[in-house]
Amino acid sequence: MLQTVFIRENREKVIEALGKRNIDATEMVDEVIALDEKRRSTQVELDTVLSESNKLSKDIGEMMKAGEKEKALLLKEKTGQLKEQSKELSEELNKVSEDLLQVLYKLPNLPADIVPAGKTPEDNLEVHREGDIPQLFEGALPHWELAKKYDIIDFELGNKIAGAGFPVYKGKGARLQRALITYFLDKNTDAGYKEYQVPHLVNEASGYGTGQLPDKEGQMYHVGLDDMYLIPTAEVPVTNFFRDVIIPENELPVLCTAYTPCFRREAGSYGAHVRGLNRLHQFDKVEIVRVEHPDNSYAALDGMVEHVKTLLQELKLPYRILRLCGGDMGFTSALTYDFEVFSTAQDRWLEISSVSNFETFQANRLKLRFRDKDNKNHLAHTLNGSSLALPRVLAGILENYQTPEGIVVPEVLRPYTGFDIIN
Repeated sequence: MLQTVFIRENREKVIEALGKRNIDATEMVDEVIALDEKRRSTQVELDTVLSESNKLSKDIGEMMKAGEKEKALLLKEKTGQLKEQSKELSEELNKVSEDLLQVLYKLPNLPADIVPAGKTPEDNLEVHREGDIPQLFEGALPHWELAKKYDIIDFELGNKIAGAGFPVYKGKGARLQRALITYFLDKNTDAGYKEYQVPHLVNEASGYGTGQLPDKEGQMYHVGLDDMYLIPTAEVPVTNFFRDVIIPENELPVLCTAYTPCFRREAGSYGAHVRGLNRLHQFDKVEIVRVEHPDNSYAALDGMVEHVKTLLQELKLPYRILRLCGGDMGFTSALTYDFEVFSTAQDRWLEISSVSNFETFQANRLKLRFRDKDNKNHLAHTLNGSSLALPRVLAGILENYQTPEGIVVPEVLRPYTGFDIIN
């Protein structure tokens, strides 16, 4: 979340920056400033009362030693009043602090200066495009038809045992899925990311720590009996490794990668754009997460973008990179690049990765800091990216690599699959 002191000292800048997200934040920003003023004045009042109470307690002790019992008893009466007053002030301070926190939770991150203005995905800025779009043969099929033809993904079976959006991968389809996961993890670890296996459920504090709560509460599967949430991405458990942690500056950057299934209760919609693997409630994804010094985080973001580009170059899939506009950017992000692969059979671009810098937004929620050489603590920057989300990568492979004889496996994956064609 945004820092209160920054909002207080940069009111106009915050309102203007959030305007790039098409949000009129004036009322919320002023509410933050008013609540912060009340919190600070209440804190001063409480500190004054506690100081007076402590002084009286000391005076009472000295009077008792000097045999001035009657004077001491009179002062004791006053200390009782001060204790009651301090209790009321403490309760008021806790309430004001909680009210302030709840307003801060609703304010999204400030977009970086280079984020383009805009309201919809059509306003995103294309910054890179690479790869030749293949010319498919007559009779080429979309991936959901290919999955049925070659019996590699069973959408109906998944619907039977769970519901729509929970496919079952079969035979060479399951092998290809596993190959992609292992390939992505190998590439990430070769690039210096440490691999982790993490829980697929997180507590409420973890959801708040990375900003999924309260912003995306309706999109997360909630296990009510245990008050836990199925993860929407490995970003949540991995970034929460560092909640309430102070990292020595010389240990930065910290690089992590993890494979997990991901669970999202996205609003239902219909049509070809959500058919097959295009939108799922459960899907596999390999994630990369970085904790960086603020001076290095944007260079790190550029490095993450280059890393994801390498994966798509080796898979030989046509792709493009978009710098998201303010209206299409995630709640927690300061700057996001989306990668999209071109689905030839569907004649459309499919999002397969988002790579984002959150600056101090998550770190402030997490209380994630680093200690510099002068022993001073500062908020770190956090970043994350998909490398990659599997469903639409798999859809792109199935559609772009199809031939009349079968689906050719990308060369880079053949050591992992053990076969070079699905037929």
